[in-house]
Amino acid sequence: MEGTRTRTVLVTGGGGGGRTTVAAATALAAAGSGRRTLLLSAEDPALLGALFGTDGTGGADGVCGEGASREVAPGLVLSRLDSGADFRARAVALQERARSALDLLGAEPLEDDELAEPPGADAFALLRALRSAHDPAAHDPAGGGPYDLVVADMPPVGPAVRTLALPEHTRRWLRRLLPPERQAARALRPVLAQLAGVPMPARSLYEAAGRLDRELAAVQAVVESPGTTVRLVVEPGPAAVRALRAARAGLALHGLVPDAVVANRLLPTASPDPWLAGLASRQQEALKDLLDDCPSGPAAVCELPHLGREPQGAADLGELAERLPPVPPPGPSSGAAPGGDRAEDPWTVEDRLADEGVLLWRLLLPGAVRETLSLVRRGDEVVVTTGPFRRVLPLPAALCRCAVAGARLADGELTVRFEPEPGLWPARD
Repeated sequence: MEGTRTRTVLVTGGGGGGRTTVAAATALAAAGSGRRTLLLSAEDPALLGALFGTDGTGGADGVCGEGASREVAPGLVLSRLDSGADFRARAVALQERARSALDLLGAEPLEDDELAEPPGADAFALLRALRSAHDPAAHDPAGGGPYDLVVADMPPVGPAVRTLALPEHTRRWLRRLLPPERQAARALRPVLAQLAGVPMPARSLYEAAGRLDRELAAVQAVVESPGTTVRLVVEPGPAAVRALRAARAGLALHGLVPDAVVANRLLPTASPDPWLAGLASRQQEALKDLLDDCPSGPAAVCELPHLGREPQGAADLGELAERLPPVPPPGPSSGAAPGGDRAEDPWTVEDRLADEGVLLWRLLLPGAVRETLSLVRRGDEVVVTTGPFRRVLPLPAALCRCAVAGARLADGELTVRFEPEPGLWPARD
C-alpha cells in the first residue's frame, strides 16, 4: 500500500439526507473527468439500480449482486458490500484454521447457513473493502490499473466516525492486552508459567494479534492518509445544522477534514404555493447558518437543488454531479505507509516558556461546544470527548513532563496549557 496515490472520499451526513445520491454523483463526476473510480456502497441494489438507470435486480442486467463489482458507467466501478456474506466467509475460514483444536474439544463446526451476521459486522466489512481498494494489486474490471479515486458511501455520521476510529481504538486495546514486547520472553514462558502458577499466553495468540494489528494498521493508514477527505451531506433544517456541527467536531477529533458540505434537496424559493414557500424559507434560514459555519475554504457549502423526484438514471445523476466541487487530484504526499504519520499534524505545540512559562497544545475542533467537551489526562495520554465522540491521544514527549494548567475553547480551537513539572525540567537561570 506504500506509495499509493489513490484518493479517498468518504461521504456521510444525516440519516435520509441523500448520502448515497451524493456519493454516486461524486463518483460519476470523477469518472467523467477520466479518473478510474470505485464506488463502495452497502445500499439496497434496487436504489443503486434506479440511480444508475439499470435493472437493479442483481442479475446479469442489474447493478451488481451481493458482494459483486460491476462497471456502471465508463471508468466507474460499483462494488456492492454484503457484510453478512463477508462475516460468514471469515467465520468459516476461522473454523478451518482452528479445526484441530475444535476436534480435540469434540466441537461440531457451524455450517455457513447457520451463521447470522452479528452487530458491527458491517463496519468491519466496510473497513476491509477500503483497505482492499487501496491495495496496489487492486485493478478495475477493465484492466486499467489501480483506482485513482475511491468513493465510500458511509453510514450516518455518528456510526461513520465510530467506524473510522475503530482501527486506532482496536490497535490500542491490543497493545494494552497483549503488549508486543512480551513476545521477547517466549523462551522463558515455561519458567514464568511455573513461577506464576498460571499458563502463559500461547505463541499463536501473539501471532494472531500481530496479524490483526497489521491489518488494522493498513486500514488506519487509509483513514489517516492526506489523500482521504470527507464530504458531509445535509438536508438543511435546524436539527440537521446542529447535528452537522457535532459531526464536524467528531471528524476533526480524528483528524478528518471535510472537502465540502453539501446542502442537498434545496426547494425553489419562488414557489407560488405558500406551503412550499414556507418550507423553502426555513431551508434558507438553515442554509444561512451553514454558510456562517463554513464561510470559505475547503469545506465551503455546495448547494444541490431538489429535482422534484428521486434521482433516476445518468441524466439526473449527471445534473447533480455538475454542481459538486471536483475532488482534487492526488498530490505528492497522498497515501501513507501502514502505521505511518500524516503529512500534517492537526495538533500543534506552541512554546511560550520564555514569556509565560507554559506550553500550549492546540487542537482544532470546529463545531465543538463547551457543554459537551471534556478533557481528562491519564498518564501520558489525554482523553478528549466532544459530544458522543471520544479519542485517546498520546501526549507529545515535551508535554509528558508537564502538568495541565487549564484549557480554553474559542473559535473552534481547544487550547490546553501545560506547565513544566519541577524536577523533570532542567533548571532555568
